[in-house]
Amino acid sequence: MKKVYLDNAASTPIDENVVAEIVKVTKLYGNPSSYNDRGREAREYTERARLKVARFLGAHSDEIIFTASGTEANNLAIFGLAHACSKRSRREIISTPIEHPSILRPLKFLKQKGWEIKFVRVDQNGLVDLNDLKNKLNSRTVLVSVMYANNEIGTIEPITKISKIIRDFREEYADISKFRNIRHEKFPIFHVDACQATEYLDMNVNHLGVDLLTFNGSKIYGPKGVGVLYARRGVKLSPIMLGGEQEAGLRAGTENLMAIGGLAVALDNIDTHSTHSTKPQGGEPVESTSSGQEQEGERLAGLRDDLIEKVGALLPDVKINGPVDNRLAKSIINRLPNNVNISVPDLTSEVLLLELDKYGICAGSGSACTSHAVEPSHVLKAIGLDKKYINGALRFSMGRQTTKKDIDYVLKVLPKIIQDLKKRYKK
Repeated sequence: MKKVYLDNAASTPIDENVVAEIVKVTKLYGNPSSYNDRGREAREYTERARLKVARFLGAHSDEIIFTASGTEANNLAIFGLAHACSKRSRREIISTPIEHPSILRPLKFLKQKGWEIKFVRVDQNGLVDLNDLKNKLNSRTVLVSVMYANNEIGTIEPITKISKIIRDFREEYADISKFRNIRHEKFPIFHVDACQATEYLDMNVNHLGVDLLTFNGSKIYGPKGVGVLYARRGVKLSPIMLGGEQEAGLRAGTENLMAIGGLAVALDNIDTHSTHSTKPQGGEPVESTSSGQEQEGERLAGLRDDLIEKVGALLPDVKINGPVDNRLAKSIINRLPNNVNISVPDLTSEVLLLELDKYGICAGSGSACTSHAVEPSHVLKAIGLDKKYINGALRFSMGRQTTKKDIDYVLKVLPKIIQDLKKRYKK
């Protein structure tokens, strides 16, 4: 039976170079916090990896915090800032209703503790309403958190436009504060969950204008169990895990050298084919001249568009979720190149996924971090999708290993599955 893996938004295969690095690092058994030769060797390795991450983001090494996952990095960003601001009168956070659960659940917890949480409207494609954001910003806003690219429907948010709105608000509020002779601090802080974006989009924090940014290894052909929080100099965070003074006192626990080293190599694999700007330590941003990453994005976008177009032709009652260009030009605007999300009316995601699995096709539905059970998508609810489509959502997320033959196989199998299921359930 043919095997087709189309669940890369949940987790990517580990790159062979990453595996080789992990094996090599097993020999570095010293504790990076120890004052001996083995400890110093481990510390030097950790700092080299940190520098690679910093260069990838256009940041300084001391702005990089290693965590055990993207979820932990998001929690540290949200709770770390909230704890640092707990004694202030500012008690408001603005986000969107389509964020990952690792953002929404911490916000729900803070709301129960007295914080005011506001959600910016999104349109039918999941794009943030910029005017609504402008209207919601006020002097009490401590944090704005908006994901770079949605993990379910692939929507790419206008991060640079959002950062400009926040920057303009800061400047306006600074003028007011100066006029009133009161203390002004640089709020709100802007956080971006970039876990789905890292492989395909510009991650330079200076270009994006962000203060906090998170990503992880399992979405970029790196190891599971490692994440990164970028925290701009001057942003005050409090630790949410207490113990040792690792990671500038913000993340206690002995560093996982194997995962950190694997992550650095995974970024090397992106950076080798990158069109990102990088900022060497102590230097100015330097543009890479290679376009391999861009070419891979275009390749996947072609497969994505082919799948969207042919699903629409073969299955006219199926709904395409997220941004779609009906003309199917070279690239659908505001959508990740590897993402296709569809809804089949009158069927459930769980049944569809099980049937696809019988044919060797691995797909997904909502977030892989919610539960083992397939639950209705909060993202599809937030974009106002008709109720009959919400329960039958399927997400096909492609990767480096995906070929046109894989897409053709899905197009051959999917209509048969839907037809058979509808007959079985007499829909």
